[in-house]
Amino acid sequence: MNIIGNFIKGVINVTDKITGEDNPIEDQKAVLQNLLETAKDTSFGKAYAFEDILESNNPQQAFRNAVPYFDYNQINDTWWHKLHEGQTDVTWPGSPDYFALSSGTTGKTSKRIPVTDAMIDAIRQAGIKQVLAISNFDLPADFFETGILMLGSSTDLVENDDHLEGEISGISASNIPSWFSGYYKPGKEIAQIDDWDERVAKIAEKAADWDIGALSGIPSWIELMLKEVIKKHNLNNIHEIWPNLQVYTSGGVAFGPYEKSFNALMGKPVTVIDTYLASEGFIAFQARPETDAMKLVTDNGIYFEFVPFDPDYILEDGSLAQNAPSLTLSEVEKGQNYVLIISTVSGAWRYLIGDTIEFTDVERAEIKITGRTKFFLNTVGSQLSVNKLDDALQDIMETFDIEVPEYTLCAKKYDDGFYHTWYLGTTATQNPEMIAEKLDESLKAANKNYKVARSKALKGVKVFTVDPEVFYDWNDSNKKKGGQVKMERVMKEEKFAEWEEFVKKHHNI
Repeated sequence: MNIIGNFIKGVINVTDKITGEDNPIEDQKAVLQNLLETAKDTSFGKAYAFEDILESNNPQQAFRNAVPYFDYNQINDTWWHKLHEGQTDVTWPGSPDYFALSSGTTGKTSKRIPVTDAMIDAIRQAGIKQVLAISNFDLPADFFETGILMLGSSTDLVENDDHLEGEISGISASNIPSWFSGYYKPGKEIAQIDDWDERVAKIAEKAADWDIGALSGIPSWIELMLKEVIKKHNLNNIHEIWPNLQVYTSGGVAFGPYEKSFNALMGKPVTVIDTYLASEGFIAFQARPETDAMKLVTDNGIYFEFVPFDPDYILEDGSLAQNAPSLTLSEVEKGQNYVLIISTVSGAWRYLIGDTIEFTDVERAEIKITGRTKFFLNTVGSQLSVNKLDDALQDIMETFDIEVPEYTLCAKKYDDGFYHTWYLGTTATQNPEMIAEKLDESLKAANKNYKVARSKALKGVKVFTVDPEVFYDWNDSNKKKGGQVKMERVMKEEKFAEWEEFVKKHHNI
């Protein structure tokens, strides 16, 4: 009998019932109040008169009227750079102990995003909330006695002056609570290995010693790790070595494109639970099995605003026009596309995180990530977000019964006009012209703007297929292998030319 597992499951069930229903709208008002109160005496708080905002009849309205939008470059050039010059109380009291390094999917150099002790605590509390929500998924008691393999970036953080630097997954893993360390795999020693291939080799070597019940990480890197374990131990599937594997917590990217290739590595079905952990904080997690949408963490150190997604509000560099209107959680509508704006306990203020989302349930504050502001494909008016591209790809995989875990595309200009040029990562031998025709049909059916564009300047679709390894090699060549790294789904022509040259030079295509 699983005495420990039953006890832990019982505690989770009882705690979840005690916490009861929350009120996201009121939670958000309280979070903003706390943020403003805490930061009112910082340089930023004084510059934007937080005291006056707090004394106003409507702090939410006063806040959005007083404080401009910031993307990373804007807030770093104006404020955060002072932290590296030894200044304190800049945008948040004191100075951060950590900086999260993030080049995202588009930047060539790493962003350095402050991570305060308050943010570390907020991430930890959000993680606990997610664990409590597991009670909704009706997992057996023995699950709570197994290990959790977290495949993030290295926990061997780099010391720089008076702080430590690394990816957010590495920072989070280096701050796991002591009670969790017995469940956490691969353990501190392996997690500190900086070289991703070396770390995965060690995981494969030790895999038989662990009873893994859950996996956590970016889908592409989890798949590569699983393949290495399967290869190392000459297995047919991963359940032959981890028979109790029951849960996979994905994050950061849509799981849909990876579903077929991921399931091909399994011996039996697993429960997929989505999470949304960014360098700027723990944004949301899937709280119930009836939906794959994620619940915003509305009571824990992050204040959210939502800008209606309109190409007129998005500048060429992906930043926001200052006249773009923002909405509070009480003002949003289901099914609309929004640019996500956050203010946090790490001193990010009205910060453009770069993601677009839509609400699937406003009352529950549940969302889906729909894409990136920089990945919105609007050349010649096609107006395609990443979720529309993912949906079309899902249609391709179902129609031709193939696996396509990776892709990228560009609205590329040829002699006779623009074509959406796709590179699909697949080992299938399906005719690319047939895939292109089906992609075109799917996008026409799903998006009226695309259909109009196809009758004008957009001439058609071109498809090239390459082995999925090409995508991982591309990331590796750009020093973006493992951790929180995600493949660029949409590229500008200049970057796409580099991609095509890489494919041609290194893979003889």
